[in-house]
Amino acid sequence: MAVDIAEHPPLRRSRSWGFYSVLFLAVIPLWSSVPLAWIFAVYSIYTYKWPTYSVFNRALFFVSCCEVVFCIYHVYLARQVSRPAPYGPGDPEEIQVAYIRLLKAGLANLPSDGGDLETLLTKRPGSPAETIVQLERHDPRAIEFRHTLRTWFGKVPFSTIKLHHIRKWLYWAMYNAEIPPPKHLPESHRIAVDDALALLQKRIGCKLEEGVDEEVKPMLLTIDKTNILWRPLTFYSVVCLINWMLKLWHTNYLSVEHGHSNGIEYLLRMPRYWNPETSPRPIVFLHGLGLGLLQYHRLITSLMKEYPDRPILVPLQPQISQDIFHPHFLKPLSRHQMADALAGLLRDLGWVNLEVDVQDSANEDTVSKDEFEVENSLVESPQRGVTMLSHSNGSYTHAWMLKGYPDLISRSCFVDPVTFCSWEGDVCYNFFYRPCMTAMELLMRYFVGTELGVANLLQRHFCWASNSLWFEEIPNARDAHKTFFLLGGKDDIIHSERVKLYLTSHGIRKNLWYDPEGRHGQALLPGSPGLNELFKWLSEDEA
Repeated sequence: MAVDIAEHPPLRRSRSWGFYSVLFLAVIPLWSSVPLAWIFAVYSIYTYKWPTYSVFNRALFFVSCCEVVFCIYHVYLARQVSRPAPYGPGDPEEIQVAYIRLLKAGLANLPSDGGDLETLLTKRPGSPAETIVQLERHDPRAIEFRHTLRTWFGKVPFSTIKLHHIRKWLYWAMYNAEIPPPKHLPESHRIAVDDALALLQKRIGCKLEEGVDEEVKPMLLTIDKTNILWRPLTFYSVVCLINWMLKLWHTNYLSVEHGHSNGIEYLLRMPRYWNPETSPRPIVFLHGLGLGLLQYHRLITSLMKEYPDRPILVPLQPQISQDIFHPHFLKPLSRHQMADALAGLLRDLGWVNLEVDVQDSANEDTVSKDEFEVENSLVESPQRGVTMLSHSNGSYTHAWMLKGYPDLISRSCFVDPVTFCSWEGDVCYNFFYRPCMTAMELLMRYFVGTELGVANLLQRHFCWASNSLWFEEIPNARDAHKTFFLLGGKDDIIHSERVKLYLTSHGIRKNLWYDPEGRHGQALLPGSPGLNELFKWLSEDEA
């Protein structure tokens, strides 16, 4: 009989010395600068001593007053972000398809290495062709599913999760809202939740018990209270100034164009003698959460120096780059807006040829949404497409492009992708809900996870169905020349072992690079083995 790992309590962890080092040397000094600015400004004004201050103290007084005003503005923005999600339920059909696909994950009993070569000849091993049947409680597939599902409930023993908790979680996943009392629940919603619950109970191999355990709370990412911690104006200003200077450096010394197109801000390096028919494909780099150019400057510079013969496009994303002064800081593009805008930009650059103008919405009145998206994805011949490279949160945009415009992407590289296995809840739990115990976890939580723009994007504009990418949605996923995956075994955000298992069980072999000791982002560090492998793969592109 299989061991029921779903009943094992989460491992107890103790805080490391690194945690306290980061807490006292970085987090507390930065966090406390705001209340200290309040104290100094109020004291100076109340005692009216500021006219007698020296030049240095007057400058300090001015900065403190600016911090006070900015703090009030930051609190206002945080309250705006903390409101309910600005969008309602997603596309019901898309959510239903994604939910059914979620339940079928792992049902095929695929070998962890993907099986023999004959098995790999099938187009989609373990595809949605699987049937959801009633599993026995001790079926290893049911145990594993219960074990991954409980992540959405704080990794408590599965037996403590009751019917009420699952209904709340299902209703949020389907309708992006808190489930109302039974007497206020629309009949159509009740039927939909009951149907989803019936399928889920088949998948977990048991019936859920009635009752309520107040200690168990499901993670309802987009409706849970946001956790936003202030940062001083000085911090945002320094980040903004450095990124502005880096943009100037790129445009003045690397022949890079800084432009805007349909809501996308970007950096573009276009070689003078590049030929769209004979030269290597353009590279599109989608960066992740953090500090924008300040964080990815060395990688972008390395790409431009390593590949001077091909265009390189870097869409800049102020919403996840702590660029609070940007007019679109709290206005992220939706999945379809971003995919359409990026596809349109690729067309305007002459890298692809769309038969239908992605900007032209007139056809939407006479053509269905699905037909419109299909028409937009058609391309003229010859079509070579681009090489798309994404890191971390950038893999969500990468997924949107593969879902909406797969023909525009000839080669795909995913580094520390958060889009795979995101339905299992590890990324959500690790980033927002897990208690911080290590230096890296605290750095990630304070400097990224609790930042205003990041919280707005991920806690109020997140759509799990759109952001989840499945194996069968990746063109030529097993072709080592066209698709490449890089993972780190000690990633603090994604459950890299689960992602690795998901990929290898579907036949990913030669095009998966896995570093057992690698951490999130380490594969992109200059001189790292991961970056060497990435450059080697990019160099394989042929005209």
